[in-house]
Amino acid sequence: MKVNLRNVKLGDFNLLKIVRKADFGYYLDAKTGNTNDDILLPNGSIEGKNLSIGDEVNAFIYRDSKDRVIATLKAPLAKVGEVAYLKVTSNTKIGSFADFGLEKDILIPLREQKYRLDEGQKYLLYIYEDKTGRLAATTDIDKYLEELEINQGEKISGIVYGFQTNGSLRVAIDGKYKGVVLKNEYFTNFKIGDKVEGVVKRIYDDGIVGIRLRATKLEERSELQKKIVKYLEENDGVMKFNDKSSPESIKEQFNTSKNYFKIALGGLMKQDVISQDEFGTKLK
Repeated sequence: MKVNLRNVKLGDFNLLKIVRKADFGYYLDAKTGNTNDDILLPNGSIEGKNLSIGDEVNAFIYRDSKDRVIATLKAPLAKVGEVAYLKVTSNTKIGSFADFGLEKDILIPLREQKYRLDEGQKYLLYIYEDKTGRLAATTDIDKYLEELEINQGEKISGIVYGFQTNGSLRVAIDGKYKGVVLKNEYFTNFKIGDKVEGVVKRIYDDGIVGIRLRATKLEERSELQKKIVKYLEENDGVMKFNDKSSPESIKEQFNTSKNYFKIALGGLMKQDVISQDEFGTKLK
């Protein structure tokens, strides 16, 4: 039976009145004047509340696995028009499904996937109502993110949702606001869906927040020096790397830039911990 939804928002909470009771649940008035449009609120979705005819309930309206318009008092992880961090539960021929917080997982159609989705991983997804009146999700969230008013130096947390052509990370701050981490501001291998933490470095003219993920130079140098010493200790006190090594080989082994590597080596030499020659570096 097709339900008239002209006065009800699908994929959102609606304040609706209980008009009748059945063995399997309650029926809510869809505000059309036609009892055939009443929406079922199953017993399993009332969250233990004591309900009576005439009560008004704030119910979330969606379509169940049988494509029936149905109500629930359970709170989903997101509503239509929101971006949510959801876990992919399965991949199928028609698309992927993500845990939506309700009995029915939400579909991410293949055409709405800008990148591969792995089962068990979480991603930022935008929730929308498709042309058939069903709820669905898309990985194409960029146009739904907002600008954030924030000051330099403030701490932020976010989720990686893409990469720019130059390698910079696209980050959704709090899952809602546009942020970016420049390629030379990180050396860790990030994947889409990873969480990040940092501080605001600058606000660009287009409103995007520039984020610094790295520790301060002093902290980073100290950590890198520990990593170098550990590497030497595990390799009989010698290594082929020195301040003449290629940036590529340094990044591959130590996950840092050549400049920071040279600074760290210089500090260790001043501390008389290491020595260098044309063949590499030795632990004293």
